[in-house]
Parts: sequence; structure tokens; C-alpha cells
Amino acid sequence: RNVCERLRVVNLAVSLGGVESLVEHPASMTHTMIPREQRLAGGLHDGLIRLSVGLERAKDLVEDLKNALDLCDEDGCDLE
Repeated sequence: RNVCERLRVVNLAVSLGGVESLVEHPASMTHTMIPREQRLAGGLHDGLIRLSVGLERAKDLVEDLKNALDLCDEDGCDLE
């Protein structure tokens, strides 16, 4: 979720049916009601993020993701 919160071009949200890029953290958003053990058994790990690519410039999206991941590397990422 730390990576998701550091994005500036991509929005943290579940699908809104629009054309903008979205990212979500299923373990804390759409699948939070499923017990962790069941999520893990189904392959939905705590560090998984889901990215839905919209119509923004590819260069902007790649730069945004790279910056967020680099910040995570510098500060450390909590998987909970």
C-alpha cells in the first residue's frame, strides 16, 4: 500500500469506469473482508498491487511508478 500512496499520476481507487489509470491494494481494499489465510492460499499476497492502465502518456506512468518504487526502496515498505 505504501507504493500506491506515493503515486502522483496513478490514482489509488477501485475501478470507477473512467479512462484514468488506477492502482489498488486488494488486501486492504477490495478483499479486506477475506481472512488473510484464505487470501494467501488463493495467491493474493499482502504486497500485491493491481494496476489498471488508462490513457495517460506511458512515459508519465512509468516515471510515476518508478518514483514510487524508489521511494519505497529508500524508506522501506510495510507489507501489512
